[in-house]
Amino acid sequence: MSTSEGVRRLGELVAMLGLERIEENLFRGQAQDPGWGRLYGGHVLGQALSAVAQTVPAERQVHSLHSYFLRPGRVDTPVVYEVDRIRDGGSFTTRRVVAIQRGKAIFSLSASFQIEEPGLDHQATMPEQPGPEGLVSELELARRIADQIPPALQAVVLSEGPFEVRAVEPFNPLRPTPRPPHRAIWFKARGPVPDDPAVHRYLLAYASDSHFLSTSMFPHGTSWLQRQMQVASVDHAMWFHRPFRVDEWLVHVIDSPSASGARGLVRGQYFDQQGRLVASTTQEGLIRDRSLTAGQAAEG
Repeated sequence: MSTSEGVRRLGELVAMLGLERIEENLFRGQAQDPGWGRLYGGHVLGQALSAVAQTVPAERQVHSLHSYFLRPGRVDTPVVYEVDRIRDGGSFTTRRVVAIQRGKAIFSLSASFQIEEPGLDHQATMPEQPGPEGLVSELELARRIADQIPPALQAVVLSEGPFEVRAVEPFNPLRPTPRPPHRAIWFKARGPVPDDPAVHRYLLAYASDSHFLSTSMFPHGTSWLQRQMQVASVDHAMWFHRPFRVDEWLVHVIDSPSASGARGLVRGQYFDQQGRLVASTTQEGLIRDRSLTAGQAAEG
């Protein structure tokens, strides 16, 4: 059950993703410390999508984005977003944006927007799984193992965030054990979100970087919280298929078809409770086991 704390944080998130317009194609977004000393990847992803969306007519909605994480983002410095208006066509609009901190690019994104059109329609079938009702929230599960959580993370992990999250098969990243590389995560905003479809899309982009890359580590019995693991998003792509609301339950069905060369690949599908496929995701990221790297260095 949501409290005023979760609703407050949702409001702060919507405001943070709104950005400050400095010039016609230049925006500034505030940074936020998620609790581990660098910007959360979804933070710059959501803000970058917000920046490009503000340079496109409201009747054109983003249908795809492709992005690269170039440098770790700082939590003590605002992020400047420089938008390049690549093309304004009859049906499609293309934009590119670079996120900058202290004169250096930390992230880049290209996005395509389209007017609403009728067309052929089919989709993948939503996998059979329990709905969100009856599942235990991630917050409640964290509070049950509060004594195991490192002190530096407790303030973040044990407080109510802007989204309620419920895993179909919960996973403890503090004590990981090998399991198949797939998961399903139900989530929704903790309060009502404005009716603007663009807001729902960049909130989904913000949330899409969470619980994602970690799926590629499942078969190996490790997680991003293990000391020997260096984990970071490298690229991220999304396709938006159908209208949706993030203040209604959505499920992210994720699998990892491959991990090799210190990189993991994950892909996901977002379904609503009616079984409609509303968005698709892919990401590749760094999952470097530094104990293996150290062993190679010693052998060399």
